[in-house]
Amino acid sequence: MVKPKKHLGQHFLTDKNIAQNIVDCLEPEYNNICEIGPGTGVLTTPLLEKTYIKNLKLIEVDTESVEYINENFNDDRITVFEADFLRMNIDSIFTSPFALIGNFPFNISSQIFFKVLENRNCIPLIVGMIQKEVAERIAAKHGNKTYGILSVLLQSWYDIEYCFTVNENVFFPPPRVKSAVIRLKRNSTDKLNCNEKLFFTTVKTAFNHRRKTLRNALKPLLPDIQQSDHKFFSLRAEQLSPEQFVELTQVVENYAR
Repeated sequence: MVKPKKHLGQHFLTDKNIAQNIVDCLEPEYNNICEIGPGTGVLTTPLLEKTYIKNLKLIEVDTESVEYINENFNDDRITVFEADFLRMNIDSIFTSPFALIGNFPFNISSQIFFKVLENRNCIPLIVGMIQKEVAERIAAKHGNKTYGILSVLLQSWYDIEYCFTVNENVFFPPPRVKSAVIRLKRNSTDKLNCNEKLFFTTVKTAFNHRRKTLRNALKPLLPDIQQSDHKFFSLRAEQLSPEQFVELTQVVENYAR
């Protein structure tokens, strides 16, 4: 296997068995697949072995990796984009829903998930290998100290499964931390029962000062919050479930009127 240059904080997977296990986390009902950062194709190879996959879009920002993929993979199902996923117009990838998969670069994994949230109606399934700490944060339930902004936002629209942990020695170059594979599958929520833009703002504001009670953390949104005796305002952000954040957003909206 060619060892490409490290770029964008990415550590390239070298273990074929791990690659197979990651690809096996996909589901046959999704035959349009987009892979972020294929590198030398360690995930691309087992993806192409899945006969149910009809279209495979590869998004790679590194020119050398794009050249390698074009020279070594000859399959009519593949389309390669030399591009930055974060800057792409999602509608240019597929005109219908697709599953997203990849060994996501550590330093942009959170941004990838925010991009997913913006396009949640066309990305029903995500299988990503990310830093273990980030995976645990995304999958954390309320009441857990690792529960945060991404936990609430992603769990509002996706069912999340922490699949398995990946050790450092199966990467080139080896990272200093463990990785994990996480799967997100779109749930039945079509629209939240609140102003969704305000929901995002409320969640982010609440966690900006996570050690404070919500009465103090939400002051930027509600200057007169001290006058309220609502049950949530004596709690901290990490104590509220995604459903309770919807209720909190309704409260914020009512007070802001």
